[in-house]
Amino acid sequence: MEDLPYPLREHAAGTLRAASGRPLNEITEAALDAGELTIADTRISAATLLAQAEVARRAGYPQLAENLARAAELTAVPNTEVLRIYDRLRPGRATHAELLALAELLEREYSAHRCAGFIREAAAVYLQRGLLRKA
Repeated sequence: MEDLPYPLREHAAGTLRAASGRPLNEITEAALDAGELTIADTRISAATLLAQAEVARRAGYPQLAENLARAAELTAVPNTEVLRIYDRLRPGRATHAELLALAELLEREYSAHRCAGFIREAAAVYLQRGLLRKA
């Protein structure tokens, strides 16, 4: 990742893009007033999240960087699937096997390896602490 100065909105708005592909510097109040923006223009792209993750990592915030990198992976996952996964991660909502199946799905369908690892880690902790749904 190139060395982008922070804040990205001020220094890299011409190179970073929204989920729609529109450059950030074109997402303005004037464009909104003119009716030129779509809902996809308001969604963050994986590349922008990864740029933010790199800024966080360089600033000494590795946990925040990892959260942002996982969020970048989730941009490829449909919202309904994200909400289903979120529900399953609540204590008592899934079995160990169901959590492992979610991790497999994330890797296989969306190449979301970081998120899959996070779910596997949660499954192990839930198993250890008795937080899984009884089969």
